[in-house]
Order: sequence, then structure tokens, then C-alpha cells
Amino acid sequence: MVMQVTCWILGLSLLCLSSLAQSAPFSVAQEQQPAALTENLLLLQDPEQKLNFSDILSPEQKQQLQPLHGHSPNFGFTGAAYWVAVTLHNPLPVQRELILRQDYPLIDRLDFWYQDSSDQWQQVATGDRLPFVSRVLDLRDFVFPVTLPANANRTFYFRFATEGALNIGLSVSDPTAFLSQLALEQFLLGIYYGGFLVLVIYNLFLFIAVRDRAYVYYMGYAISYGLYFGVHNGISFQYVWPGSPWLANQSLVILLGMTLIFGIQFARTFCSSRLLAPRTDRMARGLLYVIVPLTVISPFVNYGPTILSLALLTLVVAVLLLAVGVISLLKGSLSARYFLVGWATLLVCVIVYMLKTFGLIPHNAITHNAFQFGALLEMVLLSLALGARVNEIQKRGYIDQLTGLYNRGYFDQRLPRELANATVTGAPLSLLVLDIDHFKSINDDYGHARGDAVLQAVGRLIRRLVRKPVVACRYGGEEFALLLPRTDCAAAQVVAERLVREVAQTDFDGLALTISVGVASTEPSVDLSAPEFFELADRALYKAKRNGRNRYVVADSSIANSGVMLSVGNV
Repeated sequence: MVMQVTCWILGLSLLCLSSLAQSAPFSVAQEQQPAALTENLLLLQDPEQKLNFSDILSPEQKQQLQPLHGHSPNFGFTGAAYWVAVTLHNPLPVQRELILRQDYPLIDRLDFWYQDSSDQWQQVATGDRLPFVSRVLDLRDFVFPVTLPANANRTFYFRFATEGALNIGLSVSDPTAFLSQLALEQFLLGIYYGGFLVLVIYNLFLFIAVRDRAYVYYMGYAISYGLYFGVHNGISFQYVWPGSPWLANQSLVILLGMTLIFGIQFARTFCSSRLLAPRTDRMARGLLYVIVPLTVISPFVNYGPTILSLALLTLVVAVLLLAVGVISLLKGSLSARYFLVGWATLLVCVIVYMLKTFGLIPHNAITHNAFQFGALLEMVLLSLALGARVNEIQKRGYIDQLTGLYNRGYFDQRLPRELANATVTGAPLSLLVLDIDHFKSINDDYGHARGDAVLQAVGRLIRRLVRKPVVACRYGGEEFALLLPRTDCAAAQVVAERLVREVAQTDFDGLALTISVGVASTEPSVDLSAPEFFELADRALYKAKRNGRNRYVVADSSIANSGVMLSVGNV
């Protein structure tokens, strides 16, 4: 009795296992839109690649074909071949013409078997290790037109084998829906590669203008990436070298290596990592010592190990250069914000793509294109970062390093612009020129270090008291200049009065200071050049000094009128 129960349970278990090996046919709709066949696939791994099609048709091997049970049909870098069977069901009383598509073109060898009208098996042998003419249709992906008899099932077989990542992305659609999808994809790819081209041309003009080496590395990085994705998408094999399967494979490795090389060099130059992050810079150079030889020898060694090594190095490079961006930002580089966001975006997208490649997440339009989308978005952000870097460098050249205010060069450039704007708009413009009283005696009595500390303290006080649109500059020595756009003479006097009072009331580390200020404002009836306008304020300043210091004097075009600040205290 126990033996009978055991046999009954064993038989039931075998029946269940047999049912698990069955995958429901895909029922084709009347107007079939592109649909993934992942849930309808049966797969068999062939580790030693010894099985042939006759073996697969044998009852023993057919039983070995197993459904995915929710797993992803992505197997990463594997030396095995995979046999795939899929059954389509036509519920309609008419014959159907359909399109089967494998949407990942980087497959070395893809064999397809179908039954013709006389039910004889026919084979199509294609793949990127064969010339492009082996494709049934002249398209970047593998596309197979098939016929489905009325009210019937048809089973189709595939054999996948490749040295690179093995991703199975089979779908079915009717020809009309397929052509619509293809037109949309071509349109989006045109925009995608057009975006790369625009970025390269735009940054080429910027390089001609500013002659910054970072732009050279950026353009090399963008061009390498664009060409890499041209190979990755199958476009290069379709249009550039359809007769050279060797180039179709090796170009992918070479271009990925070049992308990493240019990316590292761009990051090192952009972030000045040799100065700001020497340890991380040494690590980046160490990666170059690995990637450059690997790229050079890649045409002469096996494709599989090389592309796997570079794929893993891509992840390492993305993490390392993200760290370079963080260090650069912490060291005060504001343009590193764009750089950091760009590399963080790429890192996330690379991780998504790698997870898809190794079968940890499904193969779909989002995961398959994540790397490409992330690369283009990164290119845009890095272009913005370059622009911000140029502005930052220019601004740094106009900043007085001691006080943090704008310097004389910036003032000389800004004053004519503000005067011209005031003339065109009729808006008032005022200028304050101020000088620290008896500053020379501070240097003589306390030393230049103490004098520098006083200048820094006065600079901080000015920054605290004035707000945009006021432009505060250190004009030279102990002299400062403040441009006040859209400010008339009365309002300028309020600012001057406050500056004189605040300086006199502030304790500068045991020193009591005062300042003298000359105020000049534009008048609609008087047309002044920039030197003449500055001379008005400067003459008013020296009149304030002659009148006893610790005050301001207002000038008109003839220095006829002057206002004197209430004396707050004498130095």
C-alpha cells in the first residue's frame, strides 16, 4: 500500500514537472501591436554548444526546453549557446503575416528555423559574425517575417550564441505596427545622434574661442560615445561596414576603450584633480595604464574577455570620477555641480544597464536604452559644466583675492557698460569711491599683514552692507569703488552715510578706522565718459579728505555742490 501511494505521488510530481515545461502559445490579435514574447519562451542551455537542430526536435531534448518562470532571458557573458522555442497561435480563419524581432543586435550567431508552406523546416543563419547581407531584412535588428496558417499553431526555433552579453529580446507584431514602431525609432535615433552632433559642434566653437584643453577631451569623449552607440545599436554595421563582421565586433571594444580614456582625461582636466585630489588622480592615471593597453591590443585578442573587462572598468571609472567631482565640489568649484550630476546620472544608468545585461532585471525598452539615455544626458550636463567652468574662471580672474570683492579689471570693464545702459534707459547711476583714512600709518606701525587684515575686514563689511545690484570693487591699495545702478544721488548719499558710520563704529581688532567717500551721480543733461565720471567721484573723495576725513562729499559735474557727513568720530 505504501509503495502504491509513493508511486502515485511520484507520478503526480512528474506530471506537474512536465506541465511546467509547457509554455502557453502566444495568441496573435487581429491587429497585433509589438508584444514581448518573454513569457511564452521555452529555453534550453547548451553549455558545450554541441547540439544541432535535429537534436532539439527529438522528444528527449524537447522535454528539456523549459519556460523562464518569471526570470529574465538575459544571461550575461556566457560561453553557452541557448536554444529558444516559441509557439504562436492564430485564432483567425485567415492566414496571418507577422514579424518576429530580436531587438538586441550584438549577437555573434543567431540561427532561426521555421516551417514553410509544405511544412518543411527552413533555416536562416545570421548574426554580427556574418556579413550584413545574411539578414532577412536590411535592418539594424534581427527581423524575421513569418506566416501563420489560419486557425493553427506554429512553433519557431532560435539558437543564440555570442562571446559578449547574451540578451534575448524577442517580440511579435503585424507588419503595419512594426513599420510604425520602426519609423518612430528611426526618428528618435535621429534626434539622439543629432544631439551628440550639436553638442560636439557647439563645444568646438567654444574651444576655438577659449582654447581650453578640457574642450578637446570633451569632444573626444562625446564623439567616442556617439560612435560607440552607433555600433551598439547596429547602425554602423548596417550603414558603415556591412561587409566587415570583424569591424562590427572589434569597433565596439575600441570605441568603448576610447570613451573611457577621453572621459578620464576630461574629468582630470575639468576638476584639476592633480591639484585638488592628488590621490584620486593617481588612481585615475592607474586606470589609464590598464585601459590604454587593453584598447590597443583588443583587435588581436579574444573579444569576449576584452569587452567584459571594459564593461566592468566602465563601472569602476564612473564611480571614481564621481568621487573626483565630489572632491572638486568640496574644494569650492561651483561648476563641479553640473559635473557631479552628470556623472551620477551616468552611473545610475550604467548600473541599470549592467543589471539588465547580467539578467538581474528584465530586458525592455527602458533598461536596454538606459545607458544611451544616461550618456546623452551626461553630455548635456557636462557641456553646461564647461560653460560654468569658463564663467567661473573668468569670474575668478575678476575677483580680488584679498577681499573677495571684484577687482580693478572688472570695474574698468563694468563702468562703461553701466554708463551706456544709464544713457539708453535714462535710469540714474551713482558711483561711490571710498578710501581708508591714514591707511599708510597702519602698514608702517603694525606691518603689512595687519594692513591686509584691515582690508579684508573692510571688504567683509562692504559685502554685508550692500546688496545687488550694487557692484563692489577693490580699486587698488586701500581704495574701493561701488557702482550703484538705478540709484539716484539721494539714495547714494544714504549708502555713503551708512558706510561712513558703520566703519567708524566698528572695532577692527583693536583699531579704530574711518573712511572718506566721494559720491557722483549721472545727470540727464550731462554726457560723461567713464573716465570723466570716475574723476568726479575721485575728486569728491579727495575733497572729503581735505575737509577732515570721516565724511562723504557729493560731486556734480563741476564739483560745485558738496554734502558733508555729520562727523561720527575722528581717527
